[in-house]
Amino acid sequence: MSDLKPVEYSGPKRVFSGVQPSGSLHLGNYLGALVKFVAMQEAYPCIFCVVDLHAITVPQDPKLLAAQTREIAAAYLAAGVDPSKAIIFAQSSVPAHSELGWIFNCVARMGWVERMTQFKDKSTGKDAENISVGLFDYPVLQAADILAYKATHVPVGEDQKQHLELSRDIAARFNRDFNAPGFFPLPEPIYQGPGAKIMSLKDGTKKMSKSDPSDASRINLLDTPDDIAKKIKRATSDSDLLPPDVKGLGGRAEAANLVGIYAVLSGQAEQQVLDEFGGHGFGRFKPALADLAVAKLGPVADTMRRLMNDPAEVDRVLRDGGERANAIAAPVMDEVRRVIGFWRP
Repeated sequence: MSDLKPVEYSGPKRVFSGVQPSGSLHLGNYLGALVKFVAMQEAYPCIFCVVDLHAITVPQDPKLLAAQTREIAAAYLAAGVDPSKAIIFAQSSVPAHSELGWIFNCVARMGWVERMTQFKDKSTGKDAENISVGLFDYPVLQAADILAYKATHVPVGEDQKQHLELSRDIAARFNRDFNAPGFFPLPEPIYQGPGAKIMSLKDGTKKMSKSDPSDASRINLLDTPDDIAKKIKRATSDSDLLPPDVKGLGGRAEAANLVGIYAVLSGQAEQQVLDEFGGHGFGRFKPALADLAVAKLGPVADTMRRLMNDPAEVDRVLRDGGERANAIAAPVMDEVRRVIGFWRP
């Protein structure tokens, strides 16, 4: 996007990531993000956020938003994120996100943000004129989310690479414009590997999404065992047998997706799955996949329900996480104000 040169940052390594509290989390969120977060907390200091400021870029019901925030926090905990190892908090509870977001609005360039393809995708159609400025600008807030903690690493999928590049450009521009070399790191991506992109159960060419109008397109984390079994049984497939090797999945998006889900849930390579099920039809494969999904997701759903029935426990985790997050971000913001030259008593 820009030709700014990377500037070396010598501070500690730190991971930041966030999940929006809008819509129910699904299998794609679990395999593509939450499971990976559990592994990351063993390798890095991690900050995991419920990004409720991002959620309001589109209309939300104020009566539901706090409960949805607790639900995402419960999902973090149920998946195995340990609040004694990682910070779990609500974005809006730390003022640094909003303040640094405004400052970065004055650093970023319109052309950079206008090139964000996700906004182009979301702003087409009959409702284009009703799109909020926040929906256009939210990649700048994402940069603030990351850099308020001087995070050095961010787990990303294909659809977030461009936003991370924008964060790097903003960090480099700030460092240069305010003569503060190395002040902000240029965050590096952590590519999430297998399971990072789970596709729709109805259309193997589209990513599984909580915004899809068809609930049958996804397995929600809170689905019952019966729900999971029915959705997998009815998942779009084809009439051919499963191939004996991975190459045979080429051009078969739905088959590839179901085999990929089985592989990630079972901790196997796709070829190992085909070694067992190659040459057989979906009449044998789908029930096995349903049993595996129920076995893996059932305990997660049970823990989520328990936590959601104990909001005081979830609130305790969020409150403690907010205090710990603010303890990192507040000194960073003091430095930012000094570097910019704002009045200080």
